[in-house]
Amino acid sequence: MALTKQAKHDVVREVSDKLASSKMTVVAKYQGTTVKAMQQLRRDARDSGTTVHVVKNRLVIKALQASDTLKSVDTVGLTGQLLYAFNSEDEVAPAKTLADFAKKNPSLEFVGAITPEGKFASADEVKALAALPGKNELIAQVIATLASPVNDVVSALSGNLHGLLDGIEAKAS
Repeated sequence: MALTKQAKHDVVREVSDKLASSKMTVVAKYQGTTVKAMQQLRRDARDSGTTVHVVKNRLVIKALQASDTLKSVDTVGLTGQLLYAFNSEDEVAPAKTLADFAKKNPSLEFVGAITPEGKFASADEVKALAALPGKNELIAQVIATLASPVNDVVSALSGNLHGLLDGIEAKAS
């Protein structure tokens, strides 16, 4: 069933809001992907805070043109059956979610990504982004790096303390 003019206007407004709040919007072709697989993708995406929508490309183009920061985005690649993955919290999550899904479902193919600055990233850039660790993993790595010297000092002091206690025990015997 075709959308009414008001429904199209509502979709454009919704997509505009999602594009404006999203830290990264990943675009992918999904032709040949089953409905069951798409449902699984949406569930997996929801777990990472990502929302996946299938929207008509010309409505997305209208939403891009309605935004001051995004109206310069190159829309030449927005053709065919595309899905859009939005995430307002993590730049890497949409790319990572779709890349993980594409490993099991090779019918999904990256087209690119729309950045908040109004640039269109290529499919290769999105694949490289998907290979990066997630936000939580990066935070854990930084914390581990910062805690490493403290752990080393504590280990050294505890080693010396054990040596001192062993020496005292040897003298007492």
